Amino acid sequence: MQKQINSKKLVVRLLAVLVLVSCDSKGVFDNYTALDNGLWEINTPVTFQFSVKDTLANKNLFINIRNNSRYEFSNLFLITKLKFPDGNSLIDTLEYDMTNRKGEFLGTGFTETKENKLFYKEHILFPTSGEYTLEVYQAMRKNGEVDGVNELEGITDVGFRIEKIE
Repeated sequence: MQKQINSKKLVVRLLAVLVLVSCDSKGVFDNYTALDNGLWEINTPVTFQFSVKDTLANKNLFINIRNNSRYEFSNLFLITKLKFPDGNSLIDTLEYDMTNRKGEFLGTGFTETKENKLFYKEHILFPTSGEYTLEVYQAMRKNGEVDGVNELEGITDVGFRIEKIE
């Protein structure tokens, strides 16, 4: 009987630790979209819709990318379009390193899939409350080519995250 009680206490303690560790006090919005077969078609945005209520506190915005070994480039070009509730929009062209100088993928992960948390905007204030939309496009081109890569291989998921600054 005593052994059963100790086992239950241990399980409860482990669950409590897991809950505390997994709590994310910074995250305001965190969403991922999986890409079919790890292919990202040109001119096909990954879209995130989110609501903003707090216009007083600064936030950090991140684009999260999961890639696997089929990704053949050392960098990643993205075009973002942030649409505001009033109809205005902000378009950015971004470049991120995906490998180190040795050609090894950056990011975290123990398998062939690596996750990269990439800064999109730092210390920003949303000007108005309401519904926002972020569209993320891949804008990769092979060296010396004018046309973009029609189907970018190796990007398995695209995410968007908003964090409070503490």
